[in-house]
Amino acid sequence: MRNETSLDALNFFLADVREGLGPYLAIYLLTERHWREDGIGLVMTIAGLAGIAAQTPAGALIDASRAKRAIIVAAALIVTGASVVLPFMSSFVLVAGSQAAAGAAAAFFAPAIAAITLGMMGPKQFTRRIGRNETFNHTGNALLVALAGVCAWKWGPIVVFFLLAGMAALSIASILAIDPKAIDNARARGLLDGDSRSPEKPSALKALFGCKGLAVFCLCCVIFHLANAAMLPLVGQKLALQDRNQGTALMSACIVAAQIVMVPMAALVGRRADAWGRKPLFLAAFAILPLRGFLYTLSDDRYWLVAVQTLDGVGAGLYGALFVLVVADLTRGTGHFNLAQGAVITAQGIGAAVSTTLAGLVVVHAGYSAAFLTLGAIAAGGFLLYLFGMPETLARGRDAHANAAAPAPAQ
Repeated sequence: MRNETSLDALNFFLADVREGLGPYLAIYLLTERHWREDGIGLVMTIAGLAGIAAQTPAGALIDASRAKRAIIVAAALIVTGASVVLPFMSSFVLVAGSQAAAGAAAAFFAPAIAAITLGMMGPKQFTRRIGRNETFNHTGNALLVALAGVCAWKWGPIVVFFLLAGMAALSIASILAIDPKAIDNARARGLLDGDSRSPEKPSALKALFGCKGLAVFCLCCVIFHLANAAMLPLVGQKLALQDRNQGTALMSACIVAAQIVMVPMAALVGRRADAWGRKPLFLAAFAILPLRGFLYTLSDDRYWLVAVQTLDGVGAGLYGALFVLVVADLTRGTGHFNLAQGAVITAQGIGAAVSTTLAGLVVVHAGYSAAFLTLGAIAAGGFLLYLFGMPETLARGRDAHANAAAPAPAQ
């Protein structure tokens, strides 16, 4: 119970740290440094590319390492340090470099938490626990972003950087409270109990490139993030242009609204994904994106924009919990779960990195409404790809578990 409670606390406090400055970076550079939208998009793209470069090696390192807690500690320190020094930097090169370092370090969080969870709970309890992880993550994000909004309203947007440092310290305390002996390192990399009786495991290359379902899923993740990543920063910029003094507080309202909706979505996945399957829930997540892209164009009213942003809670809430489950289904028994996580997150990182630059260019040349409609059209294409090209993975994960648990044939 102590270890599970510590894992709850880790997900709660790490919620803000794992995203770094996120959309607050766009508001800070727009309102305090007076950068153009395309320059802001370029900085965010550079940070995204650094994360992409680190992601697959991060997964491989987590598979190989028995010091998973230390990896999270080191990453939290790097992300926080890169954010805290940002107000003291003036040049584009330094700002981009600091955010590149943060992006590379943040690449370790998601696969490390998933690995620790799988190592502690095993595959039978994995779906339930992932839903609980995401519930605490979104709850922490909502409460901490609300706190950031209040503090930014009183002391200015720079306070967000120092709140991040406090959350990092609490995250480090939480991960160190987990007993390292509670983490089964074989299970944490996707191997099953009794795995020594299983057939020979595939190589890393075969695990990544020999699975058609994993390839299709990678492409779907690229499209999802290509459509989704730039929407919140664009909304934040529109709100900041209406009222520069309240831009950070309004952004916090957007994030809090979405995070509140994500909590029941994550809980739904934890409770029902093993009964309903992954595919219908994932399609629901995809369907929200074109709707958001269209609704954002109907009004510039701040209350309307915040209300539409709550729909992100449905899509991102379902996606965040389902992502790890689908990868675990596709790689169960291979011993390369975290490597595959890293590879798929690399794929979705490509989409996210390109999204902000694409959206910034469309805004400069055609306006915000055109950017939202472009992102929505991309999402509609991703929905169709997942509907017709991606199989249900739940049965595959169960079959892998059953095969691994079966007695070895007589010699």
